[in-house]
Amino acid sequence: MGKGKLQKFADMAANPLVVECPYGVLQNEGFALSGRWNVDFFRNDGDIVLELGCGRGEYTIGLARRFPDRNFIGVDIKGARMWHGAREAVADGMKNVGFLRTNIECIDSLFSCDEVSEIWLTFSDPQMKKPTKRLTSTFFMERYRRFLKDGGLIRLKTDSNFLFTYTRTMAEHNHLEIVEQTDDLYASEVSDSALKEIRTYYEQMWLERGIPIKYIAFRLTNDAVLEESEVEIQMDDYRSYNHEVVKEIKKSK
Repeated sequence: MGKGKLQKFADMAANPLVVECPYGVLQNEGFALSGRWNVDFFRNDGDIVLELGCGRGEYTIGLARRFPDRNFIGVDIKGARMWHGAREAVADGMKNVGFLRTNIECIDSLFSCDEVSEIWLTFSDPQMKKPTKRLTSTFFMERYRRFLKDGGLIRLKTDSNFLFTYTRTMAEHNHLEIVEQTDDLYASEVSDSALKEIRTYYEQMWLERGIPIKYIAFRLTNDAVLEESEVEIQMDDYRSYNHEVVKEIKKSK
């Protein structure tokens, strides 16, 4: 591991806005903040919004600036990326931001019933060959509703037509209310200006490559019996998570 990464990990450990919870610690010791994020971390009673797979934290920071009466937590396992947002939040003295470094697979152990009001998924790995790893799969929906308020909003913003179609099909199949959707965000009118005003690092690269951005928001209720649809969905002809594609985009800039 390079010195740069080591320094970033040291910075993260000392950052008061960062909570780190490795899987081993969670299994052995539990998680003290579960059910107490408002009381012990934010010290207010504002709604809590999660960004799962927050990367550099652009959306977490951007949303927190626009909505100072709400609390935002960026969740990711990659601390070297999250370091950017965590450092910016501390430097700006932000009080309604937190970053949680952990595995998203155990997210339901880190929050309690009705503790979260909304979830953002920004440019998640589409996991075209691994259904249970998709952050909009029913596998994850079951986990989300253990801590998401009944009827809480889930928002997906993605470059992947596969993930967008899969998510829409999942919501329709399970009779979940779709609040808003578009297969070309920047050519449409949407209700939330943050959708266009906040752009992540990867979003900007996909836009420069001419790939339209998709968006869908739906409500997750506690009474729905969730099941996967058997509809076959055409895979993307590229992979959002392929490092070779990212290198290609960087070279073309």
